Amino acid sequence: MTCELKKAFIVENPDYGRSPLTGMTKQHYTELATYLLERAFTHVDSVETPMNFPQVPGKTYPQPGAPDWRYRAAEFEALERTFTLAGPLLHLNPDTTINGISLRKYYSLQFYRAFKQGHPNSIPWPETLPDSNYQFTCEFGGLFKTLLLMPDALWDGFTQQQKDEMAVTISKWAHHRTTQNNWRIFNIIALSFLDKYGYPIDKELLESHLLWVVSYHSGDGWYLEQTYNYYSISLFIVYTTIWNRTYGDEHYPEIAAIIEQSACKLMESITAFFGRNGFVNMWSRSICYRTWVSGAFPVGFMLKEKPALDAGWARRLCSGSLLQFVTRPDFYYNDIPSLGFYRRSEYMVQDYSCAGSPFLMFLPFICLALPDDSPFWTATENDGDWTTLGDHSKRTLLERPGLLLVNHGKTGTSEIVPGKVYYDDPNYSKLTYNTHFPWEDHDPDGGTAMEYCYRSLDPRDTRGDDVNFYLTGKKVANDASKNRFFTISQSMVYNGVRGNVLYRQAIMRRPPNNGVGYIIDLADITIPGGVIRVDRTRIAFEYELTLGHFGLPHVDGVPAKVIERPAQKAITASIAGRQIAMIIPHGWDSIEHKIHSSRNAEADNSTVIFARKKSLAKNPPMEITVTVMLHKTDDSAWTDEELAVVKSVEVRQLMPSGSPVGAYITLASGEQIEVDFKDIDGLRHC
Repeated sequence: MTCELKKAFIVENPDYGRSPLTGMTKQHYTELATYLLERAFTHVDSVETPMNFPQVPGKTYPQPGAPDWRYRAAEFEALERTFTLAGPLLHLNPDTTINGISLRKYYSLQFYRAFKQGHPNSIPWPETLPDSNYQFTCEFGGLFKTLLLMPDALWDGFTQQQKDEMAVTISKWAHHRTTQNNWRIFNIIALSFLDKYGYPIDKELLESHLLWVVSYHSGDGWYLEQTYNYYSISLFIVYTTIWNRTYGDEHYPEIAAIIEQSACKLMESITAFFGRNGFVNMWSRSICYRTWVSGAFPVGFMLKEKPALDAGWARRLCSGSLLQFVTRPDFYYNDIPSLGFYRRSEYMVQDYSCAGSPFLMFLPFICLALPDDSPFWTATENDGDWTTLGDHSKRTLLERPGLLLVNHGKTGTSEIVPGKVYYDDPNYSKLTYNTHFPWEDHDPDGGTAMEYCYRSLDPRDTRGDDVNFYLTGKKVANDASKNRFFTISQSMVYNGVRGNVLYRQAIMRRPPNNGVGYIIDLADITIPGGVIRVDRTRIAFEYELTLGHFGLPHVDGVPAKVIERPAQKAITASIAGRQIAMIIPHGWDSIEHKIHSSRNAEADNSTVIFARKKSLAKNPPMEITVTVMLHKTDDSAWTDEELAVVKSVEVRQLMPSGSPVGAYITLASGEQIEVDFKDIDGLRHC
């Protein structure tokens, strides 16, 4: 069945013997790769046609009036990233055709033209451009990662003369200037490929890049990128493990062993990032890459030693993450994966992406390079640790990157609770990210989902731009208008776990404007299907805060049903199959709800429930707010018992430790939890 007859992918003839949860086997992976390329090749008339997808309006490149090399970069990116699917198919069957076009002939011709100078579609050499970093470097890393693993997919089919001609351009970019951290991996891959096939390289440069990359390892199998994010998995683990097996083990065994050790460590926690059904979390930048983190699952079975990873569970999560998207008609835009998460969404994409960028999400298809007898293919699908969770919630703490992973057995969702966030970016700065409740964009009018939002009510100050104001009294660059906007945390720091309580700090204004007068000390207590937040505000002057729950999309235009329960200081909201509840036992003025437009990943409109608090004192005291935030993934009505999570709140001006303003929380079960912020400023890990 061709793509024209199917609005989205369907698993046909599922194998529920081998894969009782998704029906997906190796054959279905080849069918899915074929289906996705059939859609992509609706934009290709013949082997002569460059891979050139329609431009998408918005911030992505190339913008109107851009130089010619930006258009070449977009074409090359589309060519290379669709090869993420084509390469594995050609590895299995060199005679594969898509819509009547031979994949081998097509990609051989197009890559040859891209690398052979003089053709209209050839990519420029770096010395012909202003000295900078370019997207070409990134794509060279992606291409030669695939060809290192599966050279028979394309490289082996070129003549020696063709290889020699192409090697000139490859070498130019492999040796060119790169940017920090993860981009060095692209140069490493390209340089290693050249050396493997007998072309001269600067080996001192290669070794330097390798040492730089290894220096970013932070622990728990994680590497520092711009912050901690999915790049640590998809590039620092997936790309480098392929490099290990195809080049590093032979030429740089000591460095390869270090990389291997970190990959093995990552496998101990990788499953905790995914929901029970394999859903991937919408977190960190480059969201349109979606499932590229699932590439860690097949890589686990490329390691030298048996990974701490159940093979049947690994395939179940890998397949489930792909089905999360490819089965949805709204996932496709112009017949290819949209620039967004579930659908095209401008707010979550970056200006370094183009129409072809999302094809990197198919990095997991390196699994087709695994032999048929690999455990990844032979094991029976299962739900791993989820089978023993029941209604409990499992926490996995990654101390070094400052990440808490929570698997809620009650709801089947997985959460990422970040602790080390260096700037005000909703890709990273949300209090929690949930696999089944994707994050929403910031609302400057307050009530932003899963964020503390701050607004100054200090009559002297509206934006905090003038650090000297409080000493000089001069209203320099301060706008006296009362139409002030809410802002989200400017950074977040991780302060550790004590007594099963996760401590973090949200810094609401950056130095030098903030001093230490704009801090919210955060304490998270994980409970089944949610969290109890016990937070301490340390804000110096008049202010207003809102705290939002997850946003609920109005799927098919159907609004969320909101129920206010004043007697319980609670509010609930629900859509089909998903519900949220917020209870405010202490410290908040009100609990509200609002409808957002153009901020949600799934629908044009969404509903957010949130708490609000104002302090109009010139010198506000430190105060404790207690908030219960629950979620469900069914349609059962909220019971009074479910909402009565907190039995009592006792705020102490001085805790027994000597720390000011803490609390004892007594749960309905009778369990008492101490929240003590002692020495929290000295426990910061950034």
